[in-house]
Amino acid sequence: MSDPDQGAAISLWRDRRFRRFWAGQSASQFGDRITELALPLIAVSTLDASANQVAWLTALAWTPNLLAIFLGAWVDHRAHKRRLMIFADLMRAAVLLSVPAAYLSGSVTLGQLYAVALLTGAAGVLFNTAYPPFFVRLVPQASYVDANSKLSASRSASYVAGPAIGGVLVQALTAPVAVVVDALTFLVSALLVGRASVDEPPAVSGAAAAPPLLPRAREGLSFVVHHPVLRAALGCAATVNFFTFVAGSGLIVLFASRGLGLSAGAIGIAFGIGATGSLLGAVSAPKISRRFGVGRSIVVGAVLFPAPIAIAAVAGGPLWLRAGALAAVEFLSGFGVMLFDINLNSLQATVIPDGMRSRVAGAYSTINYGTRPVGAIVGGLLASSVGLRATLLVAAIGGALSLLWLLPSPIPRVRSLAPDGAADADGANGERPMPC
Repeated sequence: MSDPDQGAAISLWRDRRFRRFWAGQSASQFGDRITELALPLIAVSTLDASANQVAWLTALAWTPNLLAIFLGAWVDHRAHKRRLMIFADLMRAAVLLSVPAAYLSGSVTLGQLYAVALLTGAAGVLFNTAYPPFFVRLVPQASYVDANSKLSASRSASYVAGPAIGGVLVQALTAPVAVVVDALTFLVSALLVGRASVDEPPAVSGAAAAPPLLPRAREGLSFVVHHPVLRAALGCAATVNFFTFVAGSGLIVLFASRGLGLSAGAIGIAFGIGATGSLLGAVSAPKISRRFGVGRSIVVGAVLFPAPIAIAAVAGGPLWLRAGALAAVEFLSGFGVMLFDINLNSLQATVIPDGMRSRVAGAYSTINYGTRPVGAIVGGLLASSVGLRATLLVAAIGGALSLLWLLPSPIPRVRSLAPDGAADADGANGERPMPC
C-alpha cells in the first residue's frame, strides 16, 4: 500500500482524494440513470423500434462482460490503472456525444444506438477491471466498508431521484440532447479521477512485461476457484443474480399490473417508496457490519436480497395492501442487496493480492454477470409454462438458497477487516483460519 497509515481507519470526508473520486462517481451514476431512460426513448420515438429491438440495447450493454476475464488479465499487467479509468470515462463521453450529434444532423440509426450500448458497456468493463487496484491504494483497509457504503449510497440515491431528473430533462431537452448531460458527467468523472492521485507500482519490464493473455486469464479464474472466500462469494453472487433475473424487473412489473391489478401510477409510487430501502441499506451497512460482523452481514444480505420476491407472489387483499406488498419487496430487496454488496466487495478487496486484482475482477464479472441474461431467458420460459406467480416463488426460493454457498465457507466467521485479520492472503487461502 502507498500510505504508511493504510491500515488505519480515517474519516473519508477529510480525505481530499476520496472526496474527488466519490464526487465523480456520484455524478456519473446520476448521468447513467438519464441515459437508461433516454436511449430506449430515442429508439422507440425516433426510430419506431420494436420491443425486441429495445431489449437488444440492454443485452448489448451487458455483452462485453463476457470478455471481462481477458480484459482483466490484460489490465493486470498494465501500469497506471488510473489512466485506464480516465480513458474509459473519456471513451464513454465521446461515444455518448455521438448520439445528439447524429440526431441534430438527422442521421441517427438503430445500428448506431446498438454500437453506443456495446462501446459504453465495453468502456464500463475496462473501468471496472482497472478499479480494484486503484481502490485499495486510495482507501485504507480499515475503511473499505465505509468507502463502499458511501459509493453505494450515491448509486442508490441515483436510482431514487435519477429517473425523475432524467424524465424532466428528456421532456425539457428531448432525449438525444439529454444524453449530453450523461456525457458531461463522464467528463467530470475523468477530471476528478485524474486529480485523485495514488502511488501505483511501476510497469513490468523485460520478458515478463507481456506474458500470453490466455494463461493470465486462466490464472485469474483458477485463483477464484481455489480460494475458499472468493469461490463461495462467486457461487453465492452468481446464484443470486441468476434467480433475481429469473424474476427480473420486467416480470415483476407485469405481475404487478396483471396479477395484482395495480395501475401504472400505483406501481411507480410503490417502486419509488421501495427504492429508499437501498439508500438506507447503503448508509446503514457500516454500522451493521460493526455490530454483527462483516461475514454475518453478507449472509443476511444474501437471503434478504431475493427472498422478499415471495411477498409479491403471495400478495392479495385490498389495493393498499397489494401496493404495499410491492413497495415492501423493493424496500427489503434494496436493503438486502446493499448489505450484501458493500460487505462482500470490501471483503474481496481485502483477500485478493495486488498482482491479481484485475484478473480476479475480470473472471468474477464474466461468471457473475454472465448468469444474468441466462436467468432472464429462463424466467421468460418459466412464466410462459407455469405462470408469473410460480416463477416469482421459484426466484425467491432459489435466490435464498444461495446461502448454501456461504455456510461451509470462512465467510460467516469473518468479524472485521482489520489489517491483522482477513487481509492476509495466505490465511485467506486456508493456511490459517480466517479471523473472527
